[in-house]
Amino acid sequence: MPARPREQWTGQVGFILSAIGSAVGLGNIWRFPGVAYENGGGAFLIPYLVALLTAGIPILFLDYAIGHRFRGSAPTSFRRLGGRALESLGWFQVMISFVIALYYTVVIAWALSYFVFSFDLRWGDDPAGFLVGDYLQVGDPGLSFEFVPSVLIPLVFVWAATILVLAAGIAKGVQRANVIFLPLLVVAFLVLVVRALFLDGAADGLNALFTPDWAALADPDVWIAAYSQIFFSLSIAFGIMITYASYRTRRANLTTPGLVVAFSNSSFEILAGIGVFATLGFFAFQQGVTVGELEGLTGVGLSFITFPAIVSQMPGGAIFGVLFFGSLTMAGFTSLLSVLQVVSAGFQEKFGLTAAQAAVRVGGVAAILSILLFSTTTGLLALDVADQWANNIGIVASAVLMSVLVLWVLRRGSELRYHLNAVSTFKVGRAWIVLVGGLAPVVLGYMLVSRIVTLTVEGYADMPGWYLVAVGWGAILVIVVGALLLTGMRWRFDPDRFDAWPPYPPGTRAGVTAATGARPEGPTSNGGAS
Repeated sequence: MPARPREQWTGQVGFILSAIGSAVGLGNIWRFPGVAYENGGGAFLIPYLVALLTAGIPILFLDYAIGHRFRGSAPTSFRRLGGRALESLGWFQVMISFVIALYYTVVIAWALSYFVFSFDLRWGDDPAGFLVGDYLQVGDPGLSFEFVPSVLIPLVFVWAATILVLAAGIAKGVQRANVIFLPLLVVAFLVLVVRALFLDGAADGLNALFTPDWAALADPDVWIAAYSQIFFSLSIAFGIMITYASYRTRRANLTTPGLVVAFSNSSFEILAGIGVFATLGFFAFQQGVTVGELEGLTGVGLSFITFPAIVSQMPGGAIFGVLFFGSLTMAGFTSLLSVLQVVSAGFQEKFGLTAAQAAVRVGGVAAILSILLFSTTTGLLALDVADQWANNIGIVASAVLMSVLVLWVLRRGSELRYHLNAVSTFKVGRAWIVLVGGLAPVVLGYMLVSRIVTLTVEGYADMPGWYLVAVGWGAILVIVVGALLLTGMRWRFDPDRFDAWPPYPPGTRAGVTAATGARPEGPTSNGGAS
């Protein structure tokens, strides 16, 4: 049975805005400033730029090439690239996205709550106590079904909004949401940054962030931190950009928009660093301490403890809080849409579902699991552990496997490079293959092994070993088992009736998938010229 016509972005601008919306997320605002500060300040920008050019952009191009050439979600594209065995890698990426969506949604719900709390500064004089006690009601590690209404209600709202957007499809749903929210995010954050620059002590904060510690460049951990930040920030190697690129027209430019996305993401990170540290400089000035003596410079502590404390002390703090938590909510929401689109697209193509059917069925299951696991008194602890394992082991392992299998085992680097150059204005040379197939898996492999050793030997955050096994390694087990089960299920449509365009090698009649030997059906076949 022929597949449905493939959805498409309405144009290049819609794709670029959606890709930037995916890349610009919570990590840009609450992770980059602290990572830069702790790893050499201004000097960190050197390894950061090197990591962007040698790993971030090359792997982004790899994602684009796979998704655009093979015209499908991660499972479909990998199936067409390397057969049934490689399809499992696609489902591995889908399962990673599914697990991440379960807890990422909760953080957006928190940000939405704090957006409302900002109007009356509800956290009072003790933001830490308010977050842990009054708002999240954090209990001991374990499985709890004691729901926290203040988290449950906004979480249900976020899931409902997400399912509605995904059900509307790519152009009318995901793209339209990004076209609305991304400009709003940029404007709101620019206003926030400008306000922060005029606070007392802002210059001290910026000096703390950008004063270079050149000695840090001799520390290998600083370089690893740079690669880690780029890798997690760009939304690469777990299906998002493969899926997004598959919705572009056959002759769409890939590399130039990729550069726009990559540098826009990095520009927003630097903008976030300026805004965050100018604000931290004000807080340090008010406390009579240096920025280095402050606590909570990254993650949940920065966003939901330090910033509320700052907002309470500054003139017009309520407006500042509304801008900050509104920006956090929008950044998280556009990224969440991309994460769940990976899951939705995979199920649509394998089981013949419409966008609305996939959104309701898959999104409904995800919403129920998310509410059961993360809107209870143990939600914060479960989120913290699941995030460590899914990001630092799941995504990094996916990237290493993708590079090694596609470039080393299947030796498809030349074909993918040819595809990028055939449709793009900015051409990539043979160095791209070296970076993607050589440097990237070495650096990421080191990150993966070192993190596994650290989590195994030292544990994490003083939590009980049994809890880390159950939640952390349990999440990885769910991802692996889910990928294998989904690979074994029957396709509703034949994914191998496919014609890769342009033909490779040049001059051949049509592109036949090497691993499956499928006979091309012409440009109007499943995934054909659209």
